Amino acid sequence: MGIKYYFSSVTGSLDMKKNQQRIEMILDSKKIAYEKIDIASNEEGKNKMRELIGDEHALPPQLFNDDTYLGDFAAFDNAVEGESLEAFLKI
Repeated sequence: MGIKYYFSSVTGSLDMKKNQQRIEMILDSKKIAYEKIDIASNEEGKNKMRELIGDEHALPPQLFNDDTYLGDFAAFDNAVEGESLEAFLKI
């Protein structure tokens, strides 16, 4: 069991970069262990992320608990704001 965090180390989008930094900052500050999967350097990881979501155009950041899709940045941010992050992450 574990949190998987799909991100991209190469992005032209400032918003995507900020969203990714916020996810990492929050998970790190709460000492929640997670596996980072960089889809920019891992084609197999990108394909798996999109397959599990069911959207061939899905973009990072995306969060999973093992292979269970949890949501994108907006869902993560809503869980943080609603103080329900642990429930959202299923931990």
